[in-house]
Amino acid sequence: MSADPMSSPAQDRDRVRIFDTTLRDGEQSPGASMNLAEKLELARALAGLGVDVIEAGFPIASVGDFESVRAIAAEVAGSTVCGLARCNDRDIDRAWEAVRFAQRPRIHVFLATSPIHREHKLRMSREQVVERAVAGVRRAVAACPDVEFSPEDAGRTEPEFLREVIQAVIEAGATTVNIPDTVGYLLPHQYGAMIADLAANVPNIGQAVISTHCHDDLGLAVANSLAGVRAGARQVECTINGIGERAGNAALEEIVMAIKTHRGEFGVDTAVKTERLYPVSRMLTTITGLAVQRNKAIVGRNAFAHESGIHQDGMLKNRSTYEIMRPEDVGVPQTDLVLGKHSGRHALRDRVAEMGYTLTDEQVEAVFNDFKALADKKKEVYDDDLAVLIDRQLGDVPASWKLISLHTTAGTDLLPTATVAIQRPDGEIVRDAAIGDGPVDAIFKAVERVTGVHADLHEFVVRSVTQGKDAQGEVTLELAVESADASFRGRAASTDIIEASALAYLNAVNAITARQARGQNREVIGRPGAGV
Repeated sequence: MSADPMSSPAQDRDRVRIFDTTLRDGEQSPGASMNLAEKLELARALAGLGVDVIEAGFPIASVGDFESVRAIAAEVAGSTVCGLARCNDRDIDRAWEAVRFAQRPRIHVFLATSPIHREHKLRMSREQVVERAVAGVRRAVAACPDVEFSPEDAGRTEPEFLREVIQAVIEAGATTVNIPDTVGYLLPHQYGAMIADLAANVPNIGQAVISTHCHDDLGLAVANSLAGVRAGARQVECTINGIGERAGNAALEEIVMAIKTHRGEFGVDTAVKTERLYPVSRMLTTITGLAVQRNKAIVGRNAFAHESGIHQDGMLKNRSTYEIMRPEDVGVPQTDLVLGKHSGRHALRDRVAEMGYTLTDEQVEAVFNDFKALADKKKEVYDDDLAVLIDRQLGDVPASWKLISLHTTAGTDLLPTATVAIQRPDGEIVRDAAIGDGPVDAIFKAVERVTGVHADLHEFVVRSVTQGKDAQGEVTLELAVESADASFRGRAASTDIIEASALAYLNAVNAITARQARGQNREVIGRPGAGV
């Protein structure tokens, strides 16, 4: 392990560090929870993307979070690995324990500073807040040379008090000071002015990097972050696809491409390999099931689509008439048709690597077998099809209950029924049937009868994985278990959406069963987090 912190602020005036918090703040988005294998895969992809810092999680939040941060710190190279902690000894020690074996570890401590937080959440005076912040930074610095401090809700903190806090934590040893607009309240000129005020009026500000962290409650997270960069910030905290609490965070891909497209305006650059933006975006979508809107900037399906006749005419004559970026600059493939039923293992392995995944030989073999089965059902297999098969191998929920067979009947003059054969955890195969409002409802009732797991369906979404009449349909659903005060997500894909619905429901039931078996009936959607 190298104990050297990142290069000094003076050396980085022409470069903006990209601090990715997809695995921490992004995962706090409802429905975005990831298991250890998925987090590791995404962390590898982020390092390959060239982000400077990966905030891997909030180690004190749960045993699972701690294990994820520790695994990422031990395995992922090339990026600083950061753990979040509140300004107390227990949090900070736990964070250091998680990140200490990283090539470049960082501890990120935070404490609220705004009047509303001081009065209603912390019940602390200004003096107590400064004392606690300094103590937290000193505790972190004693273990780790690279320490970041965030005054939570800085955007609503009195300017003179914010300056006082920032000066104090830098004196205590903080190497990065992050200025969060925690509730997405500020306008770009206000956020830029706040950064400029700190840069001009904090005497020791040159000893630390100023960072931005903006939420998107008013749709201004990217604009505010860029205003911060223009005012002197040299780190931007952001997430892939802009996921995060409430309305989300600043979108990494939009920040990076805005800086690259307007390099002359900003006078800075990033180390991000922009041609990896689209593949990493698609990987996150596959892992979480949170689809990107079609008109999303940079990575949306329509970002480089032109339907207007006038636009198409201009594009044919010169692409720059209607495109300020090239699709290949962000990694949008010319075609994502990858494999057919006669493709072999070598072609599959190459394509998996091009998509940014790192799989073991056993996982490649399992994906190859699933691919062959899929290729028998549909003529053409696309990248998104392959991503769904890969994600299946990254799942960590044991399949205690397995679907053996399924039969449904439905029609305008028929009573919808479903008959299922399901293998129990002890190996016995049980058959049962149920009626419902439709074939899917009947399936869910039949599964409930067999498994004995009673839950309320809170969400049910079906999307086409790719184009074509033979495309796979992916089902994502959420089951709420009142007795456990918890919600569990299930996902599955098939060329038959009825089958996909049954498999997704069983996926969620297996998650419930696994959680009950471990005696850990904690919520897996909306998990404990931090509001930096």
